[in-house]
Amino acid sequence: MRVSESSAVSALPTSAESVAAPPEPRAAVKKNARAKETPTGLVRRARRMNRTLALAFPDAHCELDFTTPLELAVATILSAQCTDVRVNQTTPALFAKYRSAQDYAGADRAEMEEYIRPTGFFRNKTNSLIGLGQALVERYDGELPNTLEDLVTLPGIGRKTANVVLGNAFGVPGITVDTHFGRLVRRWNWTQEEDPVKVEHIVGALIERKEWTMLSHRVIFHGRRVCHARKPACGACVLAKDCPSYGAGPTDPATAAALIKGPETEHLLELVGL
Repeated sequence: MRVSESSAVSALPTSAESVAAPPEPRAAVKKNARAKETPTGLVRRARRMNRTLALAFPDAHCELDFTTPLELAVATILSAQCTDVRVNQTTPALFAKYRSAQDYAGADRAEMEEYIRPTGFFRNKTNSLIGLGQALVERYDGELPNTLEDLVTLPGIGRKTANVVLGNAFGVPGITVDTHFGRLVRRWNWTQEEDPVKVEHIVGALIERKEWTMLSHRVIFHGRRVCHARKPACGACVLAKDCPSYGAGPTDPATAAALIKGPETEHLLELVGL
């Protein structure tokens, strides 16, 4: 089961025409103006980009399958250095076998390793899952806590995993700084920080707290589908007018359109008039 929060963004554009088509290559001169952007200007641009992303990805959600907070924590631990698709192929059998913190705490190590082997780094991940189960049984009566302070004390759970769990299982706003998120906010010049905790706090100051979880999903969706690391689809991007890195990828609309991935492709191209 996929769980997502409904968007609380207001004042969204209401039609494809309201999202500006990608600018001409000469718009790259805006980069110089962007260097003089004021703090207030940055907040306004960041929030405008978030509203545009909400239009582009109205169904953005956590792409890990889960039905309980514990399952989401386990799936997120398994997602390290592994695709969500592969994790979702692995977890049905795992979740059928291990249904509670007690089950993980008492698991046979070799048996669990075989269940999660396809996700990679299976020995380290087994250590984390067994340790997580034991810590939950010993300290939290077998239940996953719902605060950042408590979650980050558990084996295998850092701030990123904690924010995933808080935002998607407990409804507590959180910013998930994964590879895609960090890469895109630096490309957009929201920050140039590399440290995930610093990125989390800086972006949190730009975007309203109620938007944090959905912002995370939207940015990750955009990074996977449009703003690729090596060749972003600049010429078919809904954020082109607000992106200081416009031109990092192909600006020809037809060339850029061919780079867009995912089930939202037709919708995304319609928004930019292609």
